[in-house]
Amino acid sequence: MTDKPSEGASISDEEWEKFVRDAESDRASAAPKEPSARARMVTERLRRQDARGELPAGWRTGPAWQEMNGRSVRRRKVWSALGVLLAVAVAVIALKPSAALSWLPGGSGADADTPSASPLEGETTRPSGAPADVAGQPTRKQPFAGSPAERWATGADAIELPKAKAVSGVSAARIENALRLTKEFLVAANLDRDVLYGAEPKQALALLDPLSKEYVDKLRAALRRPSVTNDPKWNFTRFDPDEIELVGTEVKVRGRMTVEPGEGKGGRALIRADYTFVYPVAKAAGGEEVTRTIVRRAVQVDVVDPAKYQATEGRIWLLDHSSEIGNDACRQGDGFIHPRFRADLYASPEPSGDVVDPYDRSRGLEGSGTDSDCGTLSRT
Repeated sequence: MTDKPSEGASISDEEWEKFVRDAESDRASAAPKEPSARARMVTERLRRQDARGELPAGWRTGPAWQEMNGRSVRRRKVWSALGVLLAVAVAVIALKPSAALSWLPGGSGADADTPSASPLEGETTRPSGAPADVAGQPTRKQPFAGSPAERWATGADAIELPKAKAVSGVSAARIENALRLTKEFLVAANLDRDVLYGAEPKQALALLDPLSKEYVDKLRAALRRPSVTNDPKWNFTRFDPDEIELVGTEVKVRGRMTVEPGEGKGGRALIRADYTFVYPVAKAAGGEEVTRTIVRRAVQVDVVDPAKYQATEGRIWLLDHSSEIGNDACRQGDGFIHPRFRADLYASPEPSGDVVDPYDRSRGLEGSGTDSDCGTLSRT
C-alpha cells in the first residue's frame, strides 16, 4: 500500500492521485505475459534452424572447412545462451544453494558422480539395426571411447543366463546345467587372460564332450600346428604376446542366450549363444595408439535326455561354432588375431571385400569364418 504524503508536502491532491495511478499501471505492464502466437512461431523456427544447420558435420565425412565452421557455430551458440544461463544460475543459488554447490569441483550434489553414458540393458532379442555412431577416439585411459561398446557390460557378468525351463522332454535342471557350462566355455575361450595372451585354452577344451572325439581332436591339432584351413582363432580368442598388448583389464561383451526345441521327436534341446567381444589393444613395443578388435561368436549346444541319447555328464556338445573377427590382418594360419594399426593401414592396400559394421548385431553370421573374404570395417 502507498502512503499519502504529509500535509506539508508541496504536491497537490490531484497530482498525487495521478502519480499513484501511473505507478499501478507500470506494475501491471511489468507482469509476465504468455508469449504471443508469433513469438512462439519464431522460437520454433529458430529451434528447427538450429537442429538443421548449426550441428557440426561428422568428422568421418565432413571436409575440414565444415568442421571448423561447426566449431565456430557452437561457440556462438554458447555465448548467446550465456545470459540465460547466468539468470538461471542466480535463481537456483537464491532458491537452493545446495544445488549450486554440486556444480563446483568436488561438489556434493547428487549428480556429481553420474556417468557420462548409462549402461545398456541386457540384450534379449535380435536388435533391429546397428547402434548409432559414437564420437571419440580410444586412448589408454579411455580405450572404449568412440565405440558403442562403451555402454556395454563387462566380462563374464555380461553373459546372463535365461531362466531354465523344461524343453522338448529335457528337464529344467539339465537345461540349467547346460546353460551354465555354455557360459563357462565362452568365458574360457574368449575372456581368460592367459588364453588371450596365447596360452592353450585347456579349460575350454575340458568342457567339450569327449564323445565328439573327431571335433575335439581337430581343435587340439589346430592348437599344436595351426594352418590356413585349421586355424584355432576361429574358436578361441588369442593374440601374439610378442606383438600385442591388451589395454586395461576390461573386455566389453554383449549378446544373448536362448533355448529352443532340438531336432527329432523329443529328448533334445538346442542352446543358441551369440556374443560380441570387444578388445582394446596396443602394440607390445609400446606407443600411445590404441585400437580395438571386435570378435563375434555364435555357438549351438545340443542338450539331450540321457535316457534317449548318449552324453557325458558335465560336458557340452557343440553342434556349430560360427565366428566373425573385426580388425584382423588378412593373414591366417598361425593361430593368432593380428589387429591393424594406422601404420599397417598406410603400408598395405585396403581390403576389397564388403564393408561390414562389426557392432551390428542385427546381422546373422554365415559360415565358420575359415573361408571368409577379407572385408573392410566401417568402424572399430
